[in-house]
Amino acid sequence: MTPAGAVATGPDLCRLVAVPVFAWVAYRDLETRRVSSSVWIPLALLGTALLVWDGWLAWTAGETVWTYDFLIPTALSLGLVVPIAYLFWWVGGFGGADAKALLVLAVLFPTFPEYTLGSWTLPFETPPLGAFSFTILTNAVLVGVALPLVLAVRNAAAGRFAPVMVVGWPISWERVPETHGSLLETPAGLTRSGLDLDALRMYLRWRGLSLAEVRERPDRYRDPASLPAEPNPPTDGAVTADGGPRGDGGTLASDDDSAAAEAEDGSTTAIEYDDPWGAETFLDDIEGSAYGTTPETLRDGLEVLAREETVWVSPGTPFLVPVFVGLLIALGYGDLLLGTLL
Repeated sequence: MTPAGAVATGPDLCRLVAVPVFAWVAYRDLETRRVSSSVWIPLALLGTALLVWDGWLAWTAGETVWTYDFLIPTALSLGLVVPIAYLFWWVGGFGGADAKALLVLAVLFPTFPEYTLGSWTLPFETPPLGAFSFTILTNAVLVGVALPLVLAVRNAAAGRFAPVMVVGWPISWERVPETHGSLLETPAGLTRSGLDLDALRMYLRWRGLSLAEVRERPDRYRDPASLPAEPNPPTDGAVTADGGPRGDGGTLASDDDSAAAEAEDGSTTAIEYDDPWGAETFLDDIEGSAYGTTPETLRDGLEVLAREETVWVSPGTPFLVPVFVGLLIALGYGDLLLGTLL
């Protein structure tokens, strides 16, 4: 859309505002897994205005430019990327912020921008009739696919070999309360669908407990009779969330109570509770769900964290990071998939 010899059109220059904004949201996604919805509104409004501006420039340039340089790429962007973003959000493949980011990109980058730097014209690889937002998406997916390889190399270099080495790494239990992601262990062994650590924080705040207290007296807190009469707000599980006043986690009739019963021969057997750890009570009490956590998943995670010094965790996929990298690659190089195929 840029005339020969020009640095860039006005709309394309304005679109560069998205770079620092996406850098910031990628950082927020990596550090907190929380991105305010308000950040997308200005970008969506800017994209709509630039879309109208681009349409006017293409219309005045003639039918060929209007059809092939504007209308078809815009139709692909809005008709392909928007449904993909909604579909993946609906099935749980994307978080809300990920879907909103792709919706904004579909409006903000429907056509390929063009920037002239000396004798170079960026991006280098531009597919025919391509929607730029779709190129950003495919770039992000390719970057995301490379992340497991990075994790595997990192773990192998440290001598950490396990079936889950491509999706996570081991950390000490002390770091768990400050870590985003999910546990990759159950009492039965390694798993790909363990306890969400945000849900763990919700549970601990609801009970007014720390993980250290749980580890110190697991028998006490495994007993649902120890649940607090007035639980705290669970928050949304963010690391930085304020869980309100701390409680004592609930009290038993006697601090000498234990989760083991002594038989006549002196042996002990674990007491079977109807609701170990009060997991079902917690999930019934809070509004909504704790990121799809089931009572069994919560119990398994607590059993592991109550006894293990080091646990495998997965950071999950902060998808806004690959999206930001995909945007940078698209602006500088263009379509990674096209470059790979060629």
